[in-house]
Amino acid sequence: MSAPRVLAVAPGSPALRAGVEVGDEVLAVDGETPRDIIRWTWLTDEPDPTLDIRRGGLDLTLDVEKAAGEPLGIDVHSALFDQLRTCDNHCEFCFIYQLPPGLRKSLYLKDDDYRLSFLYGNFTTLTRFTEADLERVITEGLSPLNVSIHATEPATRNEMLRNRRGGPTLRWLRALLDHGVEVHGQVVCCPGLNDGAILDDTLAGVLDRFPELASLCVVPLGISKYNTEARMRPTTQAEAAAVVDCVEDWQAVYQTVLGHRLVQASDEYYLLAKRPFPEAETYEGFAMHEDGVGMARTFELEFNGTTENVTSPQAGFFAWADGSPAGARYEAAGDYAAPAEGYRAVRVTGGAGPAPVGGGGVAVALKPRRSAPVGILTGTAGALIVGPLVAAFGRPDVRVIAVENQFFGGTTSVTGLLVGEDVARALAAEPAGHRYLLPDVCLSGDRFLDGTTVADLPRPVEIIPTDGAALRRAIQES
Repeated sequence: MSAPRVLAVAPGSPALRAGVEVGDEVLAVDGETPRDIIRWTWLTDEPDPTLDIRRGGLDLTLDVEKAAGEPLGIDVHSALFDQLRTCDNHCEFCFIYQLPPGLRKSLYLKDDDYRLSFLYGNFTTLTRFTEADLERVITEGLSPLNVSIHATEPATRNEMLRNRRGGPTLRWLRALLDHGVEVHGQVVCCPGLNDGAILDDTLAGVLDRFPELASLCVVPLGISKYNTEARMRPTTQAEAAAVVDCVEDWQAVYQTVLGHRLVQASDEYYLLAKRPFPEAETYEGFAMHEDGVGMARTFELEFNGTTENVTSPQAGFFAWADGSPAGARYEAAGDYAAPAEGYRAVRVTGGAGPAPVGGGGVAVALKPRRSAPVGILTGTAGALIVGPLVAAFGRPDVRVIAVENQFFGGTTSVTGLLVGEDVARALAAEPAGHRYLLPDVCLSGDRFLDGTTVADLPRPVEIIPTDGAALRRAIQES
């Protein structure tokens, strides 16, 4: 277990007054060694904590004067101080197995840690969950959690996870629900494996065994060109339509029995099936927005100015691997703020008037004119959503540039997985002097998943938040 290392001390904070310095290692808080940012928050929320510090090889004790609930004023280096609980499943559809070589090491690490489910919205299978974990979740109020279900029939779930504990460990889901923990479920649907009659059986099993689930999303597997699993293949239009029909049939059943629809198919299924997206009220508050359920409809509402509830962008598959302070959960027990080092850095948005960056690795001295034509960079799936909205906006000087994801290949089409190499290729074919808008969802700080940065792009780009309202504002600036 590593000790929390101090990255920053807030000016005028209790920690600064007590003498805490950047680089200090906090060995204990009131005699307890915190194992993660969750426990750290609980301990430092108390009044007048005593910190055991190691500084340059010397051990010190600092008494901090602060009120209960007053922020300590320390940013630490990681969300987890003990060992990350890795995943011991071997799912054929796991995208980590489909990554190209040469990426950052953190992207190849599979987690199955309920703490990252609470902090970042990761999905856990519960195959490594224990009685001690259940006690902690209940005691510290670690809710909501996200659980990957995939199938409720034990043998099928074993096969999906390629883990003989797969089926039996759904008992932990029952235990969480019994103790009032809010749980959101997910089914990754693989054609020929857990769709069709098995999906129908899974949704029946949810109603029978887990009706207290807060929500349930059904999403298609993603396939990159590096996939080596013979049974994993793209979903056809007919298969996507069958999944949508199945989900909508069960929505009616759930509505009758439970009083709400419970299950939703992801936006990608509607795109694959070439079906219109459901109306906003169908999504019942967009509980699974971060998992690509209802994102198209909320983006439309934001773009058209018919909602004030601007959504955050989808965190994406690698949301936890690089960390996201903005993605932390804020609960009554305290603010579980996820630090930047080792986790996703704050996205570069540039505020209300983003300055162009990029253009061959040097600072851009000549910004494109605000009246210049506008090109909106997005993934090929995003273009299907943004394109009609921009066309209806009635601005012939604004166009959508659909960037093909050749880096991952396969069925990869979401904007969050765009890399600098593909964006650069698309921009190189576009004219100079235009305004190019790039959504921040594909960046960690100013870095893409392939390690390139916005400064490496051949044209200046403006980084904007990934929501409809931000896009509309950026267009109206022209």
